[in-house]
Amino acid sequence: MRRADRLFQIIERLRGRASVTARELAQQLEVSERTIYRDVQDLMASGVPIEGAAGVGYALRRGFDLPPILFDADELEALVVSARLVQALGGATLGDAAQRALHKIEAVLPPARRRELAEPRLYAPPEAVNPRTTAQLDLVRRAIASRRIVRLEYAREDGERSQREIRPLAIVYWPPNWLLSAWCELRGDFRTFRTDRIHAAELTSRTFHDEPGKTFDDLLRSLPDCRG
Repeated sequence: MRRADRLFQIIERLRGRASVTARELAQQLEVSERTIYRDVQDLMASGVPIEGAAGVGYALRRGFDLPPILFDADELEALVVSARLVQALGGATLGDAAQRALHKIEAVLPPARRRELAEPRLYAPPEAVNPRTTAQLDLVRRAIASRRIVRLEYAREDGERSQREIRPLAIVYWPPNWLLSAWCELRGDFRTFRTDRIHAAELTSRTFHDEPGKTFDDLLRSLPDCRG
């Protein structure tokens, strides 16, 4: 762990705690107690209001906090990779939102951190999902959020199409497909639909409310019997 990251971790471990000893910090960060003593002294010299002493324990003065955008290298990479996955898999609206979030993070990072933001070691290819899938995700997300019934035209594996009205409950990524789990009004049961087999979808004006036996929790309990 780089020293800058270790200093950040010391502050994080002191946040909201009554007192933490140097021994505890040393064990958690896998360094010597002498290193902790030196790091704490440097933090105090830089203006971080740490109270306490060696052999007694340390605590942050009540009311102190850090700026919200302070990430270590692994946290930054996690954010970038997550955003790229959303851009590759999550449809146009979420993809644009992920890019905007990265721009906001980048704007408040120091130069060295900006380089880390631009150079993650994990990637998500943009062609990871069928284009028909991404076209349906935004509509389905809106339907779940507004609890509105969706009318769709769906093709089974053998190509036969049917018209359905469903109560959308959840979207699940099961590589390489997105699956829409819903209560199917036609079948009177839970069904799971592959979004790349949805040939047309329409958000209706009708809403639905939780009813016993038709909720997301009921769906989870029925998963062994849930079929597409």
